[in-house]
Parts: sequence; C-alpha cells; structure tokens
Amino acid sequence: MSELIKKALGEIKSKKNSVEKDYHRLDYHLMAPTGLINDPNGFSYYRGKYHLFYQWNPFECNHKTKFWGHFQSEDLVSWENKSPVLAPEDWYDKNGCYSGSAIEKDGQLILFYTGNVKDQYGNRETYQCLAVSDNGEEFQKLGPVITNQPNGYTRHFRDPKVWKDREIYYSVIGAQRDNLTGAAVLYSSNDIKNWSFLGEIKTDLENFGYMWECPDYFEINGEGVFIFSPQGIDAENDKYNNIYQSGYVLGKLDPKTVNLRHGEFSELDRGFDFYAPQTMIDKNGRRIMMAWAGLPEVDYPTENMGWLHCLTMPRELLIIDGKLVQKPVEEMKKIRKDFVEVQDLFSGKKSYPDIEGDSFEMICRLKSIDAGEVGINLRVGNNEKTVLKYDYSEKKVILDRGSSGEIFAEEYGTVRKCFLDSLEIVFHIFMDKSLIEVFINDGEEVFTARIFPDEKSSGIEFFSDGKTEISIKKWNI
Repeated sequence: MSELIKKALGEIKSKKNSVEKDYHRLDYHLMAPTGLINDPNGFSYYRGKYHLFYQWNPFECNHKTKFWGHFQSEDLVSWENKSPVLAPEDWYDKNGCYSGSAIEKDGQLILFYTGNVKDQYGNRETYQCLAVSDNGEEFQKLGPVITNQPNGYTRHFRDPKVWKDREIYYSVIGAQRDNLTGAAVLYSSNDIKNWSFLGEIKTDLENFGYMWECPDYFEINGEGVFIFSPQGIDAENDKYNNIYQSGYVLGKLDPKTVNLRHGEFSELDRGFDFYAPQTMIDKNGRRIMMAWAGLPEVDYPTENMGWLHCLTMPRELLIIDGKLVQKPVEEMKKIRKDFVEVQDLFSGKKSYPDIEGDSFEMICRLKSIDAGEVGINLRVGNNEKTVLKYDYSEKKVILDRGSSGEIFAEEYGTVRKCFLDSLEIVFHIFMDKSLIEVFINDGEEVFTARIFPDEKSSGIEFFSDGKTEISIKKWNI
C-alpha cells in the first residue's frame, strides 16, 4: 500500500466521527467517508460482486486531489467502502486520477482512466492509463496506453469508457476541439494495451457546448444509446437550466465510419443535481446506471461539515416507445419496512397518519378530472417544504425547492419543470435526508435534487384544487 493511500486512510480515521454527526448524511445512498466524492467510475460486475469506484478527495471538499475510492456490493443495495485503489502519485497522474471505466479481460479487472498532469504554469497534459487486478481490490498501475490527444483537439481529453464488441475493444473519450467546441472520439484495440485512433464520432451536434465529459456508448436490445455530459449549453425555457447538463441521444454507432445517426438530445434528469452518469451490464443482462448527485462549481452546505456530495441510487435503463426510461433497480425493495397504504378521494390539503418521515420510499398516484394542480409537500415543518406537483393546465411536472431549507445555487433558480401529458400522475419518491429522487410515471421522467431541511421537518401534505383520487404506498427505509 502506497504512502499516499495510507495518508488517505488516516484522514478517514481522524475525521470520520465528526463527519458522521451531520444530520444531512444519507441513510441508503453512497457517500465518501470524508471529503469530496464526484464521478462514479469503473462501474462493473466482477467475480460475483459489483464494483463501483469513484472520484475522491479525502483531504478537502474541493477538486484539487483525485483518488479512486472503491465501493463493493453483492446486491447493489448493501455496499462496503473498501480501500482506495488509485492515488495521484506517478508522473502520468500526479495531479489527479481522473474518471474512467472498467472491463474484465482474461480473469482480471482492468481500469482505464485519465491521468491528469499540470506544470508550474497550469498547462495540462492528459494520459489514458491502465491498472489491473486479479482480485478486484488491489491494482497494479501499468501507465499510459494513449499518451497524446489527436491533432485538432485541446488537452481537455478525458474520461475513457471501454467496451468489447466481438473480438474488438472500443473506447470513447470526451474531447474539446481546437475551436473550443465539445466532441467525443473513438479508439479501438485488439489487446486493450495498443490503441488505434478511429476518428471523431460524427453527430449532428457540431456546436453543442465547449466540452463533452463522461461519454458512454452502449446498446439495449440492438438499439444504440450515447450518453454524455456537455458543458456550455445555454438554457432553453425548461431545458438546460443547471450549470452543466447530462443527457443522451438514441442512435447506433458504426465503428467503421465512426458515424452516429441519432435523434434529438434529451436530458437524463430534470432536477437540479445530476451529472457524470456511468452504466454497466449486470449479471442478469440489465443496463444499470449511477451518477453523481451533484454538480461541479456549485457550493453545497455540507462542505463546512467536512464532506461533500453523494451518488444516485442504481437505475435500470430501458428503451420504451423511442425513449430511454429509468427505473429503480428491483433490489431496492429489500430495504423497505413499515408499510403504510392509503386510498382516498379528497380536495384541498390533507395529511394522513404515519405518512411522514425523512428517509422513505413512497409511490403516490394522483388522478383528477377537475383539478388544475395536484401534488405533495414533502419535508414540511419549520416554515419549510419541498413542493412536487403536476399542473394539468400546463401539462408539466414541477419540483420547487425554494423553501426546502438552506438555499444554495440560487443563481440557477429554485424550480425545475418538464412537459408530461397524462391524466394520471405517479410520483415514485425516494427521500434520503438531504437527497430526493423522483421517478415520474414509471420512469418516463426523473428528478434528482439535494435539499437541506431542518431535522424536524418531516411532515408530508397532499394537495389538490379539485376532487382527486389518491393512492399512497409508503415504506420507511
């Protein structure tokens, strides 16, 4: 074990107790033990266990130092935080072990990541590097396998995602052209060590932001999906309102021509705090995605408590009617307890016995003939509430965290909306202290948001300005 990794483990030991006293620490979502967590990396299934690595600064709540931390699980629900596997201590990654992916080859788990290097003037160099393991827990670095970005691109060149198609390995890497526009490029390899540049992935998004981070290409039942996180997209009404976005296009990639014929770009998440998603294939053939429940360059309240950010829960991805749909993985049902069910016909504002809390799963169906708005006030108390509602006149789902407790990132607004035409609205809510994930109408849309209410704000109210049928199923977690 390297001295730098020993130092990181010592930091956990010295700060863990004080960090865990913070009420806003989560019950069932993944967080780093101390410091900052951001991008999920190397999401994989190897030797009967799920492995999820993550960008981690154990020493401070900023992006100055980047290790790869390591979570491990047998069921996607109960996770163990293992020792970190990569530390920024070699010439090719001394300023950060940046994001990447994992793949199994010849019985080994292989990590493919970006080594970040800066000189005394702040000039950047990036190297795409390998590390290998025979057990999924201890890794040997092999150094760079792609040493320079191709001609025509800046040194913002990172986040390799690797997959295998028949006998060929492919890697898509996020890039920035010399004209400061975002793109993604494709490489191929026969042995995962020697890589050939195939070209820039050709899309219809020629001037779509200034950098594409965390690209990911995969297929679901023969249909291609290209996920990426473009930086520098201007807001358009209800779309693209966060500092940076994450989304997808549907379309099949042809490695021979490096052409991607695709549909329109759609945001993966309509909420406030979602970035850098990564996917993997599990043992049952499901495509599973996790993401950073946060954003870069945004200040969050827990920084003063010695920890920052968390990850989303695992989501299964499906393509239904030409749209990427996200569902909570079935395994989440394992942690349900204290079931409560309600059916009612109501109008106005109403609460129900035992329907409250700060860590729970709730499925709420609302159907109205004459209402203009129906919805839920969550985490009610102390003049606080988080509003989740459906506006029948606008046909929009609305999440409002303007009164959710401590306000942050106000420059990006406190309301998020998306269009949805439906007579019945289903809110499938996962509340976890300072994080909410909402799956709308069986995952047709998803909202993720960090909120920081008072510990005593645990009430739940339902409201409608007309007669509305309501069905509630709730479990504590």
